[in-house]
Amino acid sequence: MKKLAIAATAVLFIINSFNASAQTQQDQMKAWTDYMTPGDVHKMLAKWDGKWKGDVSMWMQPGAPPTKSTSTCVNKMIMGGRYQLSTHSGNMMGQPFEGQSTLGWDNARKVLVSSWIDNMGTGIMYMEGTWDDATKTATLKGKTTDPMTGKEMDVKETFAVINDNTQKMEMFMNMGGQEMKTMEITFTRAK
Repeated sequence: MKKLAIAATAVLFIINSFNASAQTQQDQMKAWTDYMTPGDVHKMLAKWDGKWKGDVSMWMQPGAPPTKSTSTCVNKMIMGGRYQLSTHSGNMMGQPFEGQSTLGWDNARKVLVSSWIDNMGTGIMYMEGTWDDATKTATLKGKTTDPMTGKEMDVKETFAVINDNTQKMEMFMNMGGQEMKTMEITFTRAK
């Protein structure tokens, strides 16, 4: 009788382990499916696809007048609608400029994720941030390389959707312990 009770207990343990394992696998599959499936924020990003004209203002030091230029930006959703690739071109400080960014929404962490590269450096700027649906604004913070010191520097970007055809981006960098606005771009959708 004792051996039968032990055998029954072992069978119940195996069945429960199998059920728990099957449930764990289902939970894992659901988590991955939720993580990889584009959602509402991705659909919003897709609405920004297309060509945009940029009116650029840059500040090299606090209180100095801005340097003005124009640029173009082409946005395109990639990876099955999971990320937006933006390709920028124009002139900066009298030199041809080109840059690329990726922007996405991390479904699991509920944050915007952004990377930036351009021909004015050899590093990659990475930022994360929040989206406020009520005000249609994003605030992203991250790090980039300070070429003067070779060390990381704090950066912040704010991004506002004014309307379907107008957006505004502002960039801030930490210079000597103080946050300074270094760039503002007003994007207008090309017709």
